[in-house]
Amino acid sequence: YQVAKGAHAAQVRQSGDAYITHPLAVAKIVAELGLDATTVIAALLHDAVEDTHVSLADVEAEFGAEVAAIVDGVTKLERIRFDSREAQQAATVRKMLVAMAKDVRVLIIKLADRLHNMRTIAAMPATKQERIARETVDIYAPLAHRLGMSEVKQQLEDLAFAAMHPKRYAEIDHMVAVRAPERDIYLFQVLGEVRDRLAELRIDAEVRGRPKHLWSIYEKMVVKGKEFDDIFDLIGIRVVVESVKDCYAALGSIHSTWKPVQGRFKDYIAMPKFNLYQSLHTTVVGPQGKPLEVQIRTFEMHQRAENGVAAHWAYKDEPGADAAGMPWLNRIIDWQSETEPAAFMETLKVDLEQDEVYVFTPKGRVVTMPVGATPIDFAYTIHTEVGHACIGARVNGRLVPLDATLGSGDTVEIFTSKVEGAGPSRDWLQIVTTPRATNKIRQWFSRERREDAIESGREDLVKAMRREGLPVQKLTTGPTLPEVARSLNYADVDALHAAIGEGHVSAKAVADRVTRTLRDDDTSESEQLPTTVRQPRRPSRKGNGNIGVHVEGLDDVMVRLSRCCTPVPGDEIIGFVTRGRGVSVHRADCANAVSLGVGKGERVIEVEWDTEISCGSFVAAIEVKALDRSRLLSDVARVMSDHHVNILSATTVTGTDRISKMRFEFELGDPNHLESLLGTIKRIDSVYDGYRILPGKGG
Repeated sequence: YQVAKGAHAAQVRQSGDAYITHPLAVAKIVAELGLDATTVIAALLHDAVEDTHVSLADVEAEFGAEVAAIVDGVTKLERIRFDSREAQQAATVRKMLVAMAKDVRVLIIKLADRLHNMRTIAAMPATKQERIARETVDIYAPLAHRLGMSEVKQQLEDLAFAAMHPKRYAEIDHMVAVRAPERDIYLFQVLGEVRDRLAELRIDAEVRGRPKHLWSIYEKMVVKGKEFDDIFDLIGIRVVVESVKDCYAALGSIHSTWKPVQGRFKDYIAMPKFNLYQSLHTTVVGPQGKPLEVQIRTFEMHQRAENGVAAHWAYKDEPGADAAGMPWLNRIIDWQSETEPAAFMETLKVDLEQDEVYVFTPKGRVVTMPVGATPIDFAYTIHTEVGHACIGARVNGRLVPLDATLGSGDTVEIFTSKVEGAGPSRDWLQIVTTPRATNKIRQWFSRERREDAIESGREDLVKAMRREGLPVQKLTTGPTLPEVARSLNYADVDALHAAIGEGHVSAKAVADRVTRTLRDDDTSESEQLPTTVRQPRRPSRKGNGNIGVHVEGLDDVMVRLSRCCTPVPGDEIIGFVTRGRGVSVHRADCANAVSLGVGKGERVIEVEWDTEISCGSFVAAIEVKALDRSRLLSDVARVMSDHHVNILSATTVTGTDRISKMRFEFELGDPNHLESLLGTIKRIDSVYDGYRILPGKGG
């Protein structure tokens, strides 16, 4: 401790705390997991070599080679220059995995380090919080799961969820809190009945409810598309007993009390999971006909389930415990020589979540594959070119389709094409399960087909624009297409053409966007106005009184609200003189208004809202974000109807993350009601954000 304190004496954390508080907290986490003194010492020194004058040789001289080896495994390699942060991240994880193959305590310290950093992440800038939280969910939480450290995994996931999506986190937390009292009453009844049954059998047991973790709820909503209430209503309890014999006795008692659900019993005591996890799992139809999940295990199994490998390795008896028995780690170490950091990280993210099957090559070599792997996955595991040229497979001497699922013990033989340039089929992307196969197939199509897609997309777009009567020559050389490409989230026009060619977006939809862009652009008309004109022609006396805008120095002039930024009373506004169409009123922060005023200040005119004149109705637009569920759109529309707004258009898009984004354009009589409307919408169940859309706002 004194060495660590001295090394970090001049350092402070971003929170303002003395830096020593971090290694001290990491060492405390490691000690609570039950690790030995050597590991606690390494935890105290884990940042010393990385961030201070202390060298690895100093650590070895003072504390021995074992501590030095662990510290070296945790070091982040910050003194080595990398071309990108992704490359640095990949290299760091590679070194950590290689070191872990020699001593798993390296990863335990790294997980403890990440856990404390996540607990204090609020002190970091928002952009850094997002990156670190995403890395935590993708890499560190699955690693904790692989080592059976469920408590650490759940803490990492919930902390990362709060950092990545604070509004979504808060909404689910609120939804849990609202429903908790009713759920707790039901849980109290179930726990009491189980305790009474076990007491009758004289089985000493701890019976408790299993807490619902917010990330787990969110993930089930996103990945499985389940409703929140379906997830939250599924009650889980855990029964912890003294012996394996008591586990099976407790299971029998519960099955005699409530009817078991067919196909939902799993015996992980007889057949432990890959991470040494042992328990009996069953689902029964509990009181009131509600499903009840039950886990039954011994106290020793429970300790191992919570702390995983940290509880399993007896370091004092087996110093430097290795990772034999963790073939998933050895496979990742084999893959860590991938030249592309992105490919390695993608492989790691997916592989950490999967279980394995073991298959054989015709020569008897064992190949470990994830559950659900196909012959195509196997071919790409053997070699990229074998995968590209694969045309068939034989499993255990019988021909099988390429989408067949491989099982442990299968012997797999791949047939390849001799045709030069043979390659994969796009359909394979729907068949393969391994990240390596997916990445290699995508790379092949990206390399071989991108130019074809660009050319095809370009031709389709030109045809679509001609059908719309658009000036094709002008558009293909001017700034409009790049602007449209950016608005559709494509990096450039080539990327837009490729997307059209690959069928991700239709040429007609892009042509329609171009038409709208040209139609809504006030610039084209205003730039034709001679610079000597200082005020518009005097049209009829309509418009000004209806719009409710007063033009400085002019009592009778046509005024219109610009469609590009839809200003409403209360917005700061400016006027711009147009040719033959009076004064166009923009919000002061409208990007179009700013560009129109550059070098043409004489056309900018002062305007203000006339509070004494009835404004009629105004158009506004809002976006609402929510966790997707049934009847969501109707609930939002009903609230808007209750606020007496006239909905002009509504669009809703639900992504693969099960986040629903709804956009509404509507008329309202009093703009002051907008905040009240948004406030009511945000109180709708599962809605976590809502705001006015300001389409013309400059960045």
